[in-house]
Amino acid sequence: MCIVALAWQVFDDMPLCLISNRDEFYHRAASQLHHWENSPIIAGQDLQSGGTWMGVTAQGRWAIVTNFRDGQDKKQYATSRGHLIQAFLQSAQPPIRFAQDLEKKQCDYAGFNLFIGDRNQAVYMSNRGEAPQVLAKGVFVVSNGLLNENWEKTQHLRKRFTQEFLPMLQQPLIPEHDIVSAVWDLLQDERKIIPDLLPNTGISTEMEHLLSSTFIQSPIYGTRCSNFLTIQLSKMQWFEKTQQGEKSGEVIQIARLFSH
Repeated sequence: MCIVALAWQVFDDMPLCLISNRDEFYHRAASQLHHWENSPIIAGQDLQSGGTWMGVTAQGRWAIVTNFRDGQDKKQYATSRGHLIQAFLQSAQPPIRFAQDLEKKQCDYAGFNLFIGDRNQAVYMSNRGEAPQVLAKGVFVVSNGLLNENWEKTQHLRKRFTQEFLPMLQQPLIPEHDIVSAVWDLLQDERKIIPDLLPNTGISTEMEHLLSSTFIQSPIYGTRCSNFLTIQLSKMQWFEKTQQGEKSGEVIQIARLFSH
């Protein structure tokens, strides 16, 4: 998962509104959004390592992870970041307690940004420089750097999310189809950042430029799925748009979760 924007406790009747893109190699097999067998988890699934990048439970627990990009980190990690989501969703711990326990073993994982929560509390942490913190109400956007780094990529999505999209949710007569279409428009933004404003994460300038757009595409790597999740006081909805390969030959599927 490479970029996420969420509005936490911004609306009285909607604790969470979240949009995100997951970027991955096209050859890495994954399943679409579904209810996992013999598990409370509702999520897509990485079929290589068995974890997931984003998930929820019917009780309103939710979690999402992005990679922290560090081109200088060549270490091999035995534990998959995708299992962080699985572990939180299967637990009964309050979000902050789970994050504090995870902090004790965070070095077992490659770099990550993690958001976890329920309807009452949301927590952010990174094992590359951000201790667990309970989020105040507001809008939060993170990609593959720390939450407080404010990359140009995240600032661009934040501006569009707050100025174009969130006001739509306050207008009661807008059809659901138009709202979902607006999400896909935000997440399919291919605007790239000029070289002078790119972060320095230890990879080449050419690769930084490729990865600087909200929606990424290349011959072997790119945005694999886009997500729109809302958790309200008594229900939740999740739309997932799956794309396989570059736009020129994409296969698009849209899965919808609706739960009371």
